[in-house]
Amino acid sequence: MTTAVRPDQPDAVSLLREYMTEMVVRYHRRPALPGEVDAALAELPSDDLTAPSGLLLLAHHGDALAGCAGLRWQPGWAELTRVFVRPEHRGAGGGSALLAAVEERARAAGADRIRLDTRNDLVEARALYARHDYLEIPAYSQGPYAEHWFEKRLR
Repeated sequence: MTTAVRPDQPDAVSLLREYMTEMVVRYHRRPALPGEVDAALAELPSDDLTAPSGLLLLAHHGDALAGCAGLRWQPGWAELTRVFVRPEHRGAGGGSALLAAVEERARAAGADRIRLDTRNDLVEARALYARHDYLEIPAYSQGPYAEHWFEKRLR
């Protein structure tokens, strides 16, 4: 089950911090240093993942908070961001369920495609997107961590 929430709600804050902690640790290939996660959260804020500029979905598995995914609305399309499944819920289809939920929300909002960018080291994420018909495309963004770009047509 997924629910749209504001990114400043406690469960969202907790999941977004877990997400960013994993991003920092994987990028640097070492434990996060004091203040590093806070700096990353400030550098790449999620406060626009609420109406009218976007949305943030939280996923639950039973009563447990399992993951999140966000969309940022662009003219005619949506950008996927903050896809995260807690480690204890990985391998059980949570990533696929989150993708299905954001795709449904994007279609309902009139988006004809979803785009995203990701990093080289996030091989599991890239494999997830490829399994769900996201195709690599030329760069559409210039973010500091963007190394691969994907798109999925929704219609």
